[in-house]
Amino acid sequence: MRKKTRLIHGGKTNDPSTGALSPPIYQASTFKQNGVGNFTYEYARTGNPTRAALESLIADVEKGDQGFAFASGMAAITAVMDLFAAGDHIIITDDVYGGTYRLMTQVLEQRNISVSFVDTSNKEELAQTIRTETKAVFIETPTNPLLKVTDLKKVAAIAKEHDLLLIVDNTFSTPYWQNPLALGADIVIHSATKYLGGHSDLLAGLVVTNNEKLGEGIHFIQNATGGVLAPHDSWLLIRGIRTLGIRMEEIEHNTKEIAHYLDQHPQVGHVYYPGLQNHPDRGVHEQQSAGYGGMISFTVESEAKALDVLQKVVYFTLAESLGAVESLISLPAPMTHASIPRDRRLSLGIEDGLIRLSVGLEDVEDLREDLAQALT
Repeated sequence: MRKKTRLIHGGKTNDPSTGALSPPIYQASTFKQNGVGNFTYEYARTGNPTRAALESLIADVEKGDQGFAFASGMAAITAVMDLFAAGDHIIITDDVYGGTYRLMTQVLEQRNISVSFVDTSNKEELAQTIRTETKAVFIETPTNPLLKVTDLKKVAAIAKEHDLLLIVDNTFSTPYWQNPLALGADIVIHSATKYLGGHSDLLAGLVVTNNEKLGEGIHFIQNATGGVLAPHDSWLLIRGIRTLGIRMEEIEHNTKEIAHYLDQHPQVGHVYYPGLQNHPDRGVHEQQSAGYGGMISFTVESEAKALDVLQKVVYFTLAESLGAVESLISLPAPMTHASIPRDRRLSLGIEDGLIRLSVGLEDVEDLREDLAQALT
């Protein structure tokens, strides 16, 4: 089954009792049992038919064993981190989403779980960071916001050699472009609020595992901690996933045009986009991903100039988040990455004048003209 077909026909989303092509929204908190221990569904935190349809779909789309739906992307990441115990050590990509950085440094630290931030695109640096107590490697590729790329097969080989879990946040690429489990990852995470939902109308997180044992662990945590996705949001997310393919194709078309335009603009410093010829990891990205995605970051001369651009744009909406049908613009330093100390941001290359774009489905000429008038 090819990927566009899998998005529509994957999982178990049809209703077998009525034949409905759209799964019913089972707005129920509990379910009748035919006897003690004799039931299909017991309680909505443990399982819900609408959520189960979504979970089977994302497992199929990501080519994994089991899927799990959570109330947000951070809830999904937290559930995966709950697999680890005091004394464990985790290696994570240095250029990472601010919310993930906050969780790793402020919440896991209280649990006595240590974290090392490294450039995971440098396999030597990664290998040197592994300790006896290291249990996992957590990767974003491409990263947020600098679009750095990590070679998943190489890291998977290192992780396997040292008996480590490989966890990949696949939010930017989506399962339409990239399937980390097929490249050796053990767990894939999505902030499904973004491209999978695609319409700025829900919060959701997804986890997919590559084997039954890991699935049992995640399901236990999902049930025990209770951060599950509600039935209506599960239904919305199924609907969003079904149109993911056509949205990603059009978004990428627009993004390539915008990236090439910015790369030639005299007011723009550096453009970060894996689809550009000058991206240092373009070759690696092309080996593991079928597309370049819809995210661009670029620098202007100062924070004042960046703020001026943000005030002048018309079709790019100043807002947090990404991956929606409408184009969004943000300043990572004071917005999505504000939880990262400024000196660390600067050391990573997250400058005060760094602007991040999430390119949407508007006419690309309107988007280009919008940036042109805002930059000059």
